[in-house]
Amino acid sequence: MKKTIALLGATLFALLPLSACGDTDGLTKVKINEVTHSVFYAPMYVADSLGYFEEEGIKIELTNGGGANNVMAAVLSGDADIGFCGPEAALYVMLGGTNDVPTVFGQLTQRDGSFLVSRNNEPDFQWSDLKGKEILAGRRGGVPAMTFEYILKENGFTESDININYDVEFNLMTGAFEAGTADYCTMFEPTASEYQAAGKGYIVASVGEAGGEIPYTSYIAKRSWIKKHEDTVNGFLRAMLKAVKYVQTTDAATIAPLLVGHFPSTSVESIAVSVENYQKINSWATDMAMTEESFERLQDVIESAGELEKRGKFSDLVDNSYVKAVYASLS
Repeated sequence: MKKTIALLGATLFALLPLSACGDTDGLTKVKINEVTHSVFYAPMYVADSLGYFEEEGIKIELTNGGGANNVMAAVLSGDADIGFCGPEAALYVMLGGTNDVPTVFGQLTQRDGSFLVSRNNEPDFQWSDLKGKEILAGRRGGVPAMTFEYILKENGFTESDININYDVEFNLMTGAFEAGTADYCTMFEPTASEYQAAGKGYIVASVGEAGGEIPYTSYIAKRSWIKKHEDTVNGFLRAMLKAVKYVQTTDAATIAPLLVGHFPSTSVESIAVSVENYQKINSWATDMAMTEESFERLQDVIESAGELEKRGKFSDLVDNSYVKAVYASLS
């Protein structure tokens, strides 16, 4: 498939080289390549700050892939142990045929984490206002852009009404918007709130709230890596599940200082606003297990965007056995 070719080709690009998985001060280093760096992924940073990973004998090493295609390329090449991105990237590889299927073993976010930012203040914004307007919402074939397309179609847009600019890479959209490209741009937190606070634009809608539940961001690793490192997988999930519960049951003002180390250029007040915004839309999956129903909805979204040549089988891509066992042990 064209997606597979693109993903494999992406391995040739200049991702920062990472050292092999090994022990660091008695801890097992786990290399995680994340699709972007955002408060949307607060539980992962909280698990690090509160020492949950260390309690499991793990030290995480984070790198920013700047897009799901780059994340999956890092996993396939072995530059990353775990990819943290939308499951569609693994789905494309699986459908293309591989002997070592990238496998989803945990789901963190259950809806889109972006907010729609306008150049103008629109307190009475309606989705119909986007007709005839240019929007930066991500690359073609990525879940951010496809979710946005799906929302527009649900609001009565036809193909001819949709004007999404797919030419700008995911991690370059905000800069392009600030430079004058497009009328609207989708942004994750804390970027969206900071952009608004600086008077550069206005948040007019939550994409996640409008799009509903969908398996948006998951932890993915090659099946061979999971089998070889089952103790590490279980420890990683134990730490993450504790962190998810903490973030879901703790006020944003208490959580924010725990994230400052991961967002050193962002004020604690801005981080608190971002956390609260994500808490309001129920961003995180409590048990971190992907459901087959949500997986099928994801494929509906991809099909609607014309990016899926055939559907995949849930059990071929997702292995919930680890997270279900760990969740049961903590309940």
